Amino acid sequence: MNRLVRGEDGRDWVVRAQMEWRAPATADDFEHDVAGSYGPGIAMIAVTSVLAVSLVAWTPDQVRVPAWVYLAIVLVMLFFPLRWILRRPWTVVAETEGDAAGERPSERWVGTIRGMFTVSGEVKRISKTIQKHSLPDFDGPLHPVE
Repeated sequence: MNRLVRGEDGRDWVVRAQMEWRAPATADDFEHDVAGSYGPGIAMIAVTSVLAVSLVAWTPDQVRVPAWVYLAIVLVMLFFPLRWILRRPWTVVAETEGDAAGERPSERWVGTIRGMFTVSGEVKRISKTIQKHSLPDFDGPLHPVE
């Protein structure tokens, strides 16, 4: 997702967002990342799959299972993968080369935003702030990088 924005001072900014497949390591998240592994997630998927298959396979022939039960099983199986995809962190970068006269330097602002729908709203808000104030908001998710 790329967006070209012209600031009030005449500089052209490029605001882009890219989904990260792994959560970026930060000092705040370090203690949580040390103990993390895929084992419990894989075990829960296996147990849920076995229970769903046994529920369907062991029903007696006299029992008529409504179609919504199968749909509910599928939705439960898809809930966590969809949640994982929709809550991925996105790296948002706003950068400019500076102006042609050399009076305004080049800048680069970087931040992380979590959520597919949240990132599109934040990119719009960052673009409007750059158009209005020639810089991203200091209180926003982006921070200047040297």
